[in-house]
Amino acid sequence: MIFICRTLQTFCVGLVVLTSLCFLNASPIHAQVVTVPGAAAEAPLTDAQVFYQSWLKTAQRAEGVIDANRASTAALEQLREDLVEFRDRFREAQTENQSRIETLEAQVAALGNAPEEGVDEPQDLAELRRRLTTRLANLRVPRIIAEEAALRANGLVIEVDDIIRERRKTVLLERGPVPINPENWPSAITALQDGINAVLGEVKGQLSSSAVRRNIGATWPSLAISLVIALILLVGGRKLAVKGASYFRNKHWKGTGVWSFVASLLQVFLPYAGIVVITFVIDVSDLLGVRGTLLLLEVPGWALTLLAFRWLSKQLFLSGASSALLPVDPENALKSRSLLDVLALLLVLKDVLGAFEHTTSFSDGALAVLRFPLIVIAALVLLQLRRIGEGQRARDNRDESVSETEAGRTLAAGAGFILNFVRRGAYLLGFVSPILASLGFMAAAEAMIYPAIQTLALIAAFLVLHRFLIDFYGLISGKGAEAKETLGAVLIGFLLSFAAMPLLARVWGVRDADLFDLWRKLLNGFEIGDTRISPTAFITFAVVFFIGYSATRFIQGSLRSSLLPKTKIDPGGQNAIVSGTGYVGIFLAALVAISSAGLDLSSLAIVAGALSVGIGFGLQTIVSNFVSGIILLIERPISKGDWIEVGGMMGYVRDISVRSTRIETFDRTDVIVPNSDLITGTVTNFTRGNTVGRVIVPVGVAYGTDPRRVEAILQEIAQSHPMVLANPAPSVVFQGFGADSLDFEIRAILRDVNWMLTVKSELNYKIAERFTQEQIEIPFAQRDLWIRNPEVLRADDPNSVKR
Repeated sequence: MIFICRTLQTFCVGLVVLTSLCFLNASPIHAQVVTVPGAAAEAPLTDAQVFYQSWLKTAQRAEGVIDANRASTAALEQLREDLVEFRDRFREAQTENQSRIETLEAQVAALGNAPEEGVDEPQDLAELRRRLTTRLANLRVPRIIAEEAALRANGLVIEVDDIIRERRKTVLLERGPVPINPENWPSAITALQDGINAVLGEVKGQLSSSAVRRNIGATWPSLAISLVIALILLVGGRKLAVKGASYFRNKHWKGTGVWSFVASLLQVFLPYAGIVVITFVIDVSDLLGVRGTLLLLEVPGWALTLLAFRWLSKQLFLSGASSALLPVDPENALKSRSLLDVLALLLVLKDVLGAFEHTTSFSDGALAVLRFPLIVIAALVLLQLRRIGEGQRARDNRDESVSETEAGRTLAAGAGFILNFVRRGAYLLGFVSPILASLGFMAAAEAMIYPAIQTLALIAAFLVLHRFLIDFYGLISGKGAEAKETLGAVLIGFLLSFAAMPLLARVWGVRDADLFDLWRKLLNGFEIGDTRISPTAFITFAVVFFIGYSATRFIQGSLRSSLLPKTKIDPGGQNAIVSGTGYVGIFLAALVAISSAGLDLSSLAIVAGALSVGIGFGLQTIVSNFVSGIILLIERPISKGDWIEVGGMMGYVRDISVRSTRIETFDRTDVIVPNSDLITGTVTNFTRGNTVGRVIVPVGVAYGTDPRRVEAILQEIAQSHPMVLANPAPSVVFQGFGADSLDFEIRAILRDVNWMLTVKSELNYKIAERFTQEQIEIPFAQRDLWIRNPEVLRADDPNSVKR
């Protein structure tokens, strides 16, 4: 009944669509004419209409398959791909003619609202309104149809996914024969022997065939040469890789691990190439039958698995102590390497058993018995590896001299946590799988143990690749071994962690279709208001902003080093121009980047306006400092290099930023002063505009000294100093009669006020020297103590009573 209703619905929608306009982007390449025998030829259909008819047939077929629920999983996956393709095409069609629709909507809005019923509208205006409304409706119809079709396709995709997931869930939870039941053992051994005998029998039959012997006799020279090449690659491939890496390491780029990594990869791929050649020779010679050929096609993959695990074991455990990713004792290193080889062999045996399953008839009980030992051995190997790791960490914790491993130093905390979590989860699932297998849940056990092994291998490959990328980064950046401690090493670790996530998901059974859907959603991004944020928009924004930022810094550097020094602008003005150029350039770069990324922030204006009130109260001090910084850069009451005093602190202005100003005091300490204090407070600028300034040197002489004589000496001393300007000339002021001295002051204008303390010190030295020569006394405070009644003190003295 459901199928009949869906068929009728499809037929009705098809009739409506065939009478509508073309809604797809593609232009008609050719017209197809559909004719009915005994009837007149119909109008040719456009490519869009043909495509839509194809969609209707596919949708009808998909609904029938879903209702029947008898198709294989592979057929459902293929059907899902077709539906996704239609869905994507319809979603693209929904964005067609967007600019034209917006233009027509603006034109209709410009005409105003239609008059009420009974009110006449000018004929020209009414005709224009009708024409625009008709065109707008004709453009909207294809979009509506595409939206309906996209929703229908998406619903069918969801139904197919539900069926596939339900089937996989049923398989995982299905309980089969118990492998530990002795009744199943004889059948398993018999089935395995029959499979092996079948393959050997086919080989014997091929060897006895005269056609095969003639084929080998005709092609034996090429086959022999291929075998020689394969043996060279197998036997001497490792040595060739090491020699080649040593040659390039001596010629170029010494001191890095790049060439060692390349050599290790060649030690894998050269023998693998030899195995591929041998497989090709055997296949061409036609020595194997059908079963043997099917097994032979899998041999290169099995060989690559064994070689890859051997390569990982060397990279992890057989490196030097200073660069080992997982430093362990020599005995444990050899044992760990052997255990990894066993895991690789178990993966290969599992695939071999699967290949035999496709070529030989195995009962469920026989398969359970043959699979069970592999699962148990794999779990025991994982347990042993975990014990070795825990024992080594315990010894390292007791030995304080053992430093952190290279992976621990260079991986970020977040990436290290993720890897540790995944590693522990893999171990846990590996321990649970033998229990499930012994209970008959063989599919669930295999879905745990083998992905756990592959996860550990993937983590190990991640660590090795991470070290290689750090070495390569140190090579191209010239930092060498120091690259391990840089931010770039941490960023590489994060990027690799994110790149490993899809691989881990694939290992644990996530379907490729689900990963592709997630990738499409990621590319489409998400919407905030009317703005869609997508990775493409983000990358565009980052690239454009980086280009603008780099151009701004380049212009600032050119202004600072080339253009401004050739002008008559003072250093403070030059610094203000360079800083202002930087702020304007960064603002323009951000503005252009937002526009290039297609981000429409107008919809956020209301939200930003509401938030600005709260931000204004919460950040009013920062805003005040920001505005004050702009005022300082424009008005320039102080400039870089000025000697100022503010808030009791005195020093040189070293930097003026938007928020604060950095002042270097005379004791070489930096004081950060908010810009608002420089605008609203009292600031003394000793070098504003020029460096000319006055110095005052106070001097006191004893009473009885001739003041005119003192004045002449001080005048001579001041005029003789090279830093004192002759015009205006220095002056000597007789300040008055002090409590202990006659007070004088030297008041002189200096060429550079920055030398004030030095000049003042030198004048004091000269005054002391001349006063000594002229025998002029510089008094100091003296006090005489007079006692009014000294007899009271003598009366208390016992000696005075005796007298």
